[in-house]
Amino acid sequence: MKTSENIKALGQQAFNNHLEFLSTGRIEEWVDLFTEDGVLEFPYATKGTDFLSSVSGKKDLFDYMKNFPEHFKEELENLHFHATEEPTLVNAEFTRNGYAISTGKPYLQKYISVVTTTPEGKILKNVDFWNPLTAFEAMNAPLDKFLAATAEYEVGE
Repeated sequence: MKTSENIKALGQQAFNNHLEFLSTGRIEEWVDLFTEDGVLEFPYATKGTDFLSSVSGKKDLFDYMKNFPEHFKEELENLHFHATEEPTLVNAEFTRNGYAISTGKPYLQKYISVVTTTPEGKILKNVDFWNPLTAFEAMNAPLDKFLAATAEYEVGE
């Protein structure tokens, strides 16, 4: 029988592996951390840009992230797990310090991730809070596309 501490440790290890596998380009191993219908969600994704708001299922997760290692070279810094009452819930705060490969421009991104796992440590859902503007700037992406997409929203919506 798994204890709450054991379940929490499995979830935190899955999250650590998630960070490591993405950083080192091990996308197939990264996808295997998820359940078959696992979800990666980006609450700050903006309609009208290339950033999706949600990806689910192992095939779509692989297709979405397979090129990530070609865009950024980065290192994990300042990982901190916040305590939760639910052992299958992982709340993590961290930064990634690196650069965009295509431009050499710095990429310093602060993340907050809220991850729900199974008691066995598989990721059911990873809600990833990060700033897409930071990625656009590092990659010299057309900021006018991002700004035009965000201008569609009025205050109070």
